[in-house]
Amino acid sequence: MAARSPSLAFLAFVAVIVLIVAGVGGGLLFLANHPKPLASPLTVARGDNVTVDYIGIFASGPEINKVFDTSLRSVADNNASYPKSLEYTPRNASGYAPLGVHVGPKAPRHGYTVNGQSYGTVVPGFWQGLLGLAVNQSREVTFSSSLGYGPLNSSCLVTAPLVQTIPTVISVTTELFNKDYVGVKAATGVVFTDPVYKWTDRIASANASWVVIDRNPTLGQAISPYGWTMRVTNLTSRAITLTNELSEASAGNVLGTISNTTVCAMTKFVVWSVNGPSGTFVENYNREVVGVSLKFVVTIKAIHPP
Repeated sequence: MAARSPSLAFLAFVAVIVLIVAGVGGGLLFLANHPKPLASPLTVARGDNVTVDYIGIFASGPEINKVFDTSLRSVADNNASYPKSLEYTPRNASGYAPLGVHVGPKAPRHGYTVNGQSYGTVVPGFWQGLLGLAVNQSREVTFSSSLGYGPLNSSCLVTAPLVQTIPTVISVTTELFNKDYVGVKAATGVVFTDPVYKWTDRIASANASWVVIDRNPTLGQAISPYGWTMRVTNLTSRAITLTNELSEASAGNVLGTISNTTVCAMTKFVVWSVNGPSGTFVENYNREVVGVSLKFVVTIKAIHPP
């Protein structure tokens, strides 16, 4: 029987042995391919300073799904995809940049600056939602008001009637008249435009101490003293009836303003709710972000460990 020729597999095996074993002074050289373990990516930890892009969205309340703040100009400029809240304030073009955040509850009250970047504290729900993220990773973070800006202050909620009656004739001190009716001479017979209701007023009488004002709207007149339409629906020599043209759909969609006074140090309020059956609506003078759940879409841009 003829001898078999060495198989290709056997020759390849011998070639490998020749390559990996060499006698050099009795030593043995072993060559093997051991891939270097990949380092774990740096992720956000408590105490870090980070820069982060974000979109802040209401997750509850009458303005749910509206954007109240963002670091991204593309979001700020896109009202179709990102409808804005009533008190949303756009920035200058240069104002859109990642936010510097200290990850944790403690930092100087007004933040601090490291290598030209300012870092500050944010509400607990925000910084806790950054933990574990790597650079360029994004996450959607939703949290309640207890981890945000706190509960509603009930004293900053004012319930008002949808239909209200005000007197046709009022008397005010001369001092108050000069404060509330700037530029109007306190003299009998003077006719002027009411600074709040924009209808015609007339001074019925005036002396050193008191001014009597006769209000003269027209029946059916539309006015807008607070930011939405009210209408004069009844008129007598003693009383003016005003009907607010608000509906349940107005909640979260109407921003009101008041003049000559403040409530909770605010001159603006959100129409928080409208109750047609009870004939009332609620003016909310809390800050817009107070008392609601918030959702943030966050993206880490840089991480600087302490």
